[in-house]
Amino acid sequence: MNTIRWGILGCGNVTEVKSGPAFQKAEFSRLQAVMRRNVTLAADYARRQQVPKWYDNADDLINDPEVDIIYIATPPDTHKEYTVRVAAAGKPVYVEKPMARNYQECLAMIAACKQANIPLFTAYYRRSLQTFIKIKTLLEQNKIGKVHFIQIIHHQPPNPGDFNSTNLPWRVIPEISGGGYFVDLACHTLDLLDYFFGAVMEVNGLAGNQAGLYPAEDTVMASLRFKNDIIASAAWCFTASTHEDRVTIMGTDGKISFSVFAEQDVVLENQQGKTTWPFSKPLHIQQPHIQSIINQLNGIGKCPSDGYSAARTNWVMDEILREWKEAT
Repeated sequence: MNTIRWGILGCGNVTEVKSGPAFQKAEFSRLQAVMRRNVTLAADYARRQQVPKWYDNADDLINDPEVDIIYIATPPDTHKEYTVRVAAAGKPVYVEKPMARNYQECLAMIAACKQANIPLFTAYYRRSLQTFIKIKTLLEQNKIGKVHFIQIIHHQPPNPGDFNSTNLPWRVIPEISGGGYFVDLACHTLDLLDYFFGAVMEVNGLAGNQAGLYPAEDTVMASLRFKNDIIASAAWCFTASTHEDRVTIMGTDGKISFSVFAEQDVVLENQQGKTTWPFSKPLHIQQPHIQSIINQLNGIGKCPSDGYSAARTNWVMDEILREWKEAT
C-alpha cells in the first residue's frame, strides 16, 4: 500500500473538521500541501493541521511533485476550472459537492478527466457512512418489499447571514453556487436516492422565492420517477419557522424513514414490528469516504461516488429548477 499525498485547493471552513483532519487520520494518507488565496490564512491552517506546505497560488500546489491527488474544496463556481487544470497535470481529482453549478460543467469535468485518464471522485460522502449503507442493505434484503413511493420533506429557518443583503453567504448567490440552499443541501438527498435506486428518468419541478431574502430559490417542490418506476415526491423550504428533515421509503411490506442531516434513528417498520438503528456519524464525517478513495488508488475496492454518479444529481437539480431559472 502506497501513502497517498493530498493537496487541498481552498482550505476554508468545510475542511476544518469534516475533511481536513481525515486526510491525516486515514490509513496510508498524508495531507502534504494546502492552498488559499490569502497566504496568511493558508499558513495558519497549515500550522494548525500540521501540514508541511502551503501556497497562495493554485498552480503551485497543482504542480507540486510531492502531491499525488488534489481535493477541490472551493465554492462550485471554480470546480470546473480547477478540475480541468488538475486533470491537465495528470493528477486524480476529489471535488466537493455539488460537483459543479450545472450539468454541462459536470460533463466538461468528466471529459477532462477521461482525456487525462485519471479518476474523478466526488464528496457525496454519505454513501460511505454506515447509516446509509445499512439502509441500502435493508432495501436489498427486501425488508419492506417492493418499493413504490418515496416522500422527502426538508424545511428549515433562514440562516442569520441570509438577512444581510450587502454580504450574503455565497451559497445563496446563484452565480457562485448554482442556486441556493436547495442546490447546496438537496444534492445530498438526491444523491442518496441515486445510490439506493439508480438513475432518475423523469423530473418535474416548481421553485420560487417566497421570502425575498436573496436572489436564489428558497422553496422547491419536485416529483421524480426512477428507472424502476419508483415515484418520489419532495418539498424543500429554507425560510420556514421550524426544522424538519425526513425521508420515508414506502414498500409493499413496510417503510423505512431516516434523516439525511440530523442525528436521528433510522426506523424500519414492517410485519415483524418496529426496529431502529442510531445515526452513526464519525468525528470527521468524510473520513470513511476518503479512505475508500485511498483504497481505490491502491487497487483495493472502489469509491462509491464518482463524476458520473455526481453528474446525474446535477442533471436532476437542473431539471427541477429549469422553469424557475428560465423565468428569472
